[in-house]
Amino acid sequence: MAESTLSGTASLPGSSSSPPVDAGGLTRGQRLDRLPMTREHRRLVAGSGAGWALDAMDVGLISFVMVALAREWGLTPTTLSWIASIGFLGMAVGAAAGGSLADRVGRRQVFAATLVVYGLATGAAALSWSVASLLAFRFLIGLGLGAELPVASTLVSEFAPARVRARLVVSLEAFWAIGWLLAALIGYFVVARGDGAWRWAFALGAVPALYAVVVRRSLPESVRFLELRGRTEEAEATVRRFERAAGVEAVPSPPAVAVAAPGPASLFAAGTRGRTAALWAVWFATNAAYYGVFIWLPALLVSDGFSLVRSFTYTLVITLAQLPGYAAAAVLVEAWGRRPTLALFLAASAGSAVMFATAGSATQVLVYGCLLSFFNLGAWGALYALTPEVYPTLLRATGAGWAAGFGRIGSILAPLAVPPLLALGGSTLVFAVFAGVLLLGAVAVLGLPERRGEALIEQAAASGGEPPRPAPQQG
Repeated sequence: MAESTLSGTASLPGSSSSPPVDAGGLTRGQRLDRLPMTREHRRLVAGSGAGWALDAMDVGLISFVMVALAREWGLTPTTLSWIASIGFLGMAVGAAAGGSLADRVGRRQVFAATLVVYGLATGAAALSWSVASLLAFRFLIGLGLGAELPVASTLVSEFAPARVRARLVVSLEAFWAIGWLLAALIGYFVVARGDGAWRWAFALGAVPALYAVVVRRSLPESVRFLELRGRTEEAEATVRRFERAAGVEAVPSPPAVAVAAPGPASLFAAGTRGRTAALWAVWFATNAAYYGVFIWLPALLVSDGFSLVRSFTYTLVITLAQLPGYAAAAVLVEAWGRRPTLALFLAASAGSAVMFATAGSATQVLVYGCLLSFFNLGAWGALYALTPEVYPTLLRATGAGWAAGFGRIGSILAPLAVPPLLALGGSTLVFAVFAGVLLLGAVAVLGLPERRGEALIEQAAASGGEPPRPAPQQG
């Protein structure tokens, strides 16, 4: 298939050059949308993804550390559930605050700052001398972790060409599986070695603080954010950087007008509140089911009679199934759409949870666990791809941050709910409850917009109501 020009149909993803085009009259956002994939896009995804993977590693570590602490410190399931949930309380606060801050000071600045916060806090957690001190460090870790994820996905979505935007965001989210695999490997090779080994696991989690320097030096600031702040020259220089990578010579766009970022109350303005409510419901359900299951997975396997090492091994294998789940979601969100892909993966996750609850052999535990991992993480990829498309640029990071923050309430409550659910009906009841939560999330998806192939919304409608829908991109 011949590569098409920017003035016609879309170029093949991954192409790195295109003929010159007169971009006069186009906004900078439109100029970015019309570019083919370039090395600059790949650098952006890889640079943001490395931070994303380190984030996932920090979150995943606690599931392995909990098992070791239960044995070494003699902790009860209730105390362990608080150790798991306090981090998500910090993530809820961090997500809401980080998203709002990113709409005011910039996506890249907040992204780098979050890496420093949770990296240093994770390293400090290695020195924990009591449950109270560990809880304090876990809260600080959560502040940084919660703020990073919605900010990073917003940054990538605002640079990605419209025709492959969701695929790139899902690719970014796929780095989560890499980070969780790192956590599983650290759990297997470090935490499982004996008493006190969990401290070394936390010490390794301090790496993100060092990576923040790379982020500040190499990643670009969002062009759309720069325009809203009246930093036209920086915005133009960044667009030209991407155009040069694509071999495109473009006429500069007209100056943009600086606009003040609205507050979180705008998320519930007329025409927006319905989408906000649906988005928050999906985020809540996805968080509750994922963290309720996967934070407790090693401990649940141990409680079902598996040895510590075997439990960690099974968790590692189940985690590997996340990667093809992301790959499938990355294809479907562009070929089929964000909304149907998300609904399908959530419903399939619910079915997998029911099967996992009825697993009667080690083979079934692995097979059904892999299916649950495949569909659940594919759903996460679709959710992160869809979220930045719900709101206009002025409100994008704020909207993504507050949705993630509300979702973290689910990740706080779910680990706390596991011990009483176990007492009432064992692991079967645990997985049945989370299956129901996933089905409710799949229904809530129906309240979200489908913007496959469309440009990001630049501004809300002046009189309220549904923001103007950009014309679909060719391709």
